[in-house]
Amino acid sequence: MTYLGFEFEKKLSAKQSYLSMVGFRVFDITISIIALILSAPIMMAIALVIKFTSKGPVIYTQQRYGLNQKKFTIYKFRSMVVSKDNQAFLQCAKNDARVTFAGRLLRKSSLDELPQFLNVLRGEMAIVGPRPHAVEMDDEYMKSIANYAKRFAVKPGITGLAQIRGFRGATDTLDKIVGRIKADCEYIERKTIFLDIYIICLTFPALVKPQNARWIGRYHVRASTFNQRQ
Repeated sequence: MTYLGFEFEKKLSAKQSYLSMVGFRVFDITISIIALILSAPIMMAIALVIKFTSKGPVIYTQQRYGLNQKKFTIYKFRSMVVSKDNQAFLQCAKNDARVTFAGRLLRKSSLDELPQFLNVLRGEMAIVGPRPHAVEMDDEYMKSIANYAKRFAVKPGITGLAQIRGFRGATDTLDKIVGRIKADCEYIERKTIFLDIYIICLTFPALVKPQNARWIGRYHVRASTFNQRQ
């Protein structure tokens, strides 16, 4: 088992915690409304392309774990062919034959995530936070990575510290998922509005050129323990 030891030192009074929660919520709603207005023409174009190039719904929905491991329905533009009923979950891999032509462009640019601003407005997600994995993946990782569930201490996000550090896409190796979770835990420990703004600003260059994620080097991982157990 892989063990990640993090000490969450930030302690807020009840009043500070409430004001912080309200501030983050106002921030998320404001950014989401602006994003949905500005991206409306792009989203309409994407919907038409999906509708006329492959069979199936425009929007894909799936169950994910959110705050306190409560399940919610996430929205994405469909980027893969429609799977058969009761088909076992299989993580998307590089050159996956199930991905449509339009889907490859959407996934590469992360434009398939745009509908998740609706999840933010519904209060199920935040603009910045740990990226939500499929429930099947979370259940498996919780068995193999100790303290994995710490990432459910905050709402999942559309972008996050892990993503701007280059941990985007499939988590097909232990190093990738461990790197992502370490960054998620660090974000939870240091979460502030200013860090959220910083991450948002670096999200766009990270999408174009992933190595630009290294710009956030100021925020180093602080782990008390990291080793592997059999």
